[in-house]
Amino acid sequence: MTKQVLLTGANGFVGKALGKKLLDERFKVAGAVRSENLFTDLPLGISPVKVDPIGPHTNWAEALNGVDVVVHLAARVHVMQDAEIDPLAAFRPVNVDGTTRLASCASKANVRRFIFLSSVKVNGEESPIPYNEEMEGNPLDPYGQSKWEAEQALRKIADETGLEVVILRPPLVYGPGVKANFLKLLRLVKRGLPLPLSTVHNRRSMIYLENLTDAINACIDHPHAANRTFLISDAQDISTPTLIRMLAKAMGKKSRMLPLPIPLLKTLGKVSGRSAEIQRLVGSLCIDSRQFRSTLGWQPPFSLEEGLFQTVNWFMQSETKKE
Repeated sequence: MTKQVLLTGANGFVGKALGKKLLDERFKVAGAVRSENLFTDLPLGISPVKVDPIGPHTNWAEALNGVDVVVHLAARVHVMQDAEIDPLAAFRPVNVDGTTRLASCASKANVRRFIFLSSVKVNGEESPIPYNEEMEGNPLDPYGQSKWEAEQALRKIADETGLEVVILRPPLVYGPGVKANFLKLLRLVKRGLPLPLSTVHNRRSMIYLENLTDAINACIDHPHAANRTFLISDAQDISTPTLIRMLAKAMGKKSRMLPLPIPLLKTLGKVSGRSAEIQRLVGSLCIDSRQFRSTLGWQPPFSLEEGLFQTVNWFMQSETKKE
């Protein structure tokens, strides 16, 4: 019998790619969206279902009818320069209360498994050694804190109801359609501007979009995924200068980097109000994803090189259309 999956955030960056993946795997997929105007944003073959904005009182009855597995991607996302007076209070209604409400309704609707896309930000912002599942959560910003609180609420629901919960903590996700800082970096590399990063010797984990969707798909049925928390990545860590060189090569351009002392870079970040962005460029954040790979017998279907090539190919085509 074909399993039915409810996908929240189905019209987002990860959601669209995951929806297509699940359809290819012959699942029946329902995509939860806030407005009928967004129905056309969903990949062809996904059944749209309208739900009210996600929060502590959302009515999920229609959306959960006949559903076997929920994949919860929707969230109030991380904001680099949040203007909210109390950012954590702004994150909680969707990321904590909304997640708790959906999981509670799912358990009452006899949903078997609930897959939650969390974030490596639950572990922290950077670490001298790779993060793993045994480390205590140490979120340092409101977004990470809200994801951490949601995880704890889900574990409680799993213990009390028998709902199987799978929690995935990815690092930066890149791929066709990527936005935010990765898109900014692509544009900088394309322009050929010299970047003051040649003295950086950091290591960062990332995950290619198609690797993430494949990992989520693996969690739908695997018996050993139930009630586990996993950190996932491409398993190929990379420095910022190496990433820039690889992007430039994929674009057919020469990478240009200048030496600038890292303390000076950080000072410039403070002066410009971009400390967090600079820290991501110079700091290290690595994930040890061996537990996920060994437990589920999973390997990323795409290498870092392949993922970056596909991302650059999409980017260059989208830039050409603008010209």
